[in-house]
Amino acid sequence: MAELLKGAPVAVALDKRTKSTAEALLREGVIPTLAILRVGERDDDMAYERGAMKRCAKLGIAVKNVLLPSDVSQDVLISGIEKLNADQNAHGVLILRPLPKTLDEKAACAALDPVKDVDGVTAASMAGIYSGSGDGFPPCTAQSCMELLKYYGVNPTGKRAVVIGRSLVIGKPVAMLLTSADATVTVCHTKTADMPSVARQADILIAAVGRAESIGPECFRTGQTVIDVGINWSEEKQKLVGDVNFDAALSVVSAITPVPAGVGSVTTAVLAAQVVKAAERTAL
Repeated sequence: MAELLKGAPVAVALDKRTKSTAEALLREGVIPTLAILRVGERDDDMAYERGAMKRCAKLGIAVKNVLLPSDVSQDVLISGIEKLNADQNAHGVLILRPLPKTLDEKAACAALDPVKDVDGVTAASMAGIYSGSGDGFPPCTAQSCMELLKYYGVNPTGKRAVVIGRSLVIGKPVAMLLTSADATVTVCHTKTADMPSVARQADILIAAVGRAESIGPECFRTGQTVIDVGINWSEEKQKLVGDVNFDAALSVVSAITPVPAGVGSVTTAVLAAQVVKAAERTAL
């Protein structure tokens, strides 16, 4: 049976380091502060916001909540982002996405000051990831994958990594992070020929396609570490499931993240860590 790579202990270890840095900043008179901008009242947005607020409160990070109505205009949204850019007391800004379809999400992300972009949504943040310069911050979910690997002693150096999914939120940035960690990376997508045979070659398999249990037994082999980023509601099972067929993988691969209680459990811990890092950069 595969080792379960649970997110909770990873988050605890991250929180310990984050709290230590936050306390050092507080002693210098700097209160690390996260601004959360939410448009409308989507249940998943509000759930993530509550989780982020709870973690920040535990770590000594202040939170500013900016709520805009779901029918807000593009101009008002951009104005709200620009106000947060100018707010010297807000070190990091999180724009909860996806935004309503009536809004231009790309333009909203572009309006954010990259210095305050703690979820890797700006072009400057992406450039930092792709260049390996260390500037900006990666998307929290992509970084969570790397934190899981690090905590459980899975060293990407020299390993074959396969990322299934090429979104800007997870697939592409996590592929770049793995490359920077000296893995040899292949990115699969809907046009990949014989994707299962490519996936089977992976030492590290990252599933980020957003389709419930779509990565099946033909993609697995012994010795693999599987990171399942997907969070999907299964009508058939009446519960949350990942992108990976967990039951099929469990008896084959060496290690796998559960869903829930895997990658998602680490995301707000990464967010908090990146807010404190942004505050630290400002203080310096």
